[in-house]
Amino acid sequence: MVRSDARENRARILSAARESFAQDGATSMNQVAQRAGVGAGTLYRNFPTREALVLAVYQEEVDRLIDKVAPLLDQLPPIEALRTWTTDLVEAMRRKHGLGDALSSGAHQTITEQTYGPVITAIKAFLDAGTKDGTIREDADPGDFLQLTGALWRAASGPEDRSPRMLALILDGLRA
Repeated sequence: MVRSDARENRARILSAARESFAQDGATSMNQVAQRAGVGAGTLYRNFPTREALVLAVYQEEVDRLIDKVAPLLDQLPPIEALRTWTTDLVEAMRRKHGLGDALSSGAHQTITEQTYGPVITAIKAFLDAGTKDGTIREDADPGDFLQLTGALWRAASGPEDRSPRMLALILDGLRA
């Protein structure tokens, strides 16, 4: 069993890393440790490499997204729940892209393999709920939806964020 102070240190490190990397993708491990209020030894015990830390930050983000599926479906109609969730997914994709310089190609592949299945399962839950209530077409495919949403994070890289408009078009195509 992990001690509570060790769990708290890990959580502080992840929080500090998430904030630091969002501001500057080149943030050093020492800067993360300082921001988290822990020593370098504590940081490296939890995350032996910068890449391990970046992967953990991204995995935590994906886990947070997955945990939102059921509450959103409880609160909103399936298509609106999917809209809200996809907006969060796009933000996570933007952050992942920003962290990309810190990851080797092998790490990119690892995180993609670890998160693809859970993300597809989450999308399927929204699509199944919409199919069940008749608001989403029966031939909607979670893989197709994920591939289409991959373009959304790039849509904000200009003077105007076009991603909400583009997401609306994608969602309109799902309607039964």
